[in-house]
Amino acid sequence: MKSQIVIDEKNSQILWNAQGKGKKHDFNLFKNSKMLINHQIEIIGDKGYQGINKIHKNSQIPFKKFPKKELTQAQKKSNKQLGKKRVIVENVIGKLKIFKILSSSASIRAIPVLLLKLRGS
Repeated sequence: MKSQIVIDEKNSQILWNAQGKGKKHDFNLFKNSKMLINHQIEIIGDKGYQGINKIHKNSQIPFKKFPKKELTQAQKKSNKQLGKKRVIVENVIGKLKIFKILSSSASIRAIPVLLLKLRGS
């Protein structure tokens, strides 16, 4: 079973939990969850959400490095800034581990997470 959580960046609150059976791509789990997110809300995802900007224009994911092609300095800087925002996510996942909220630590390590941010907050 694969779980996905959506977290509010402002207060670290878990807003949504979606689950799917078997191996699933993070983005497919998101699409199949039928979660509706207002387009004013910014979504920050990890590399597993390649393609999310096709259905939610106000989204960010890290730039992906391709073989034989280095990232630009601007892309590296952007990835670093997104990585700093993931500290919130890692803290929430740490709490889920401590309180054993999900069935196993293996499933907790593999939780894809989306971080939401209201514009202007």
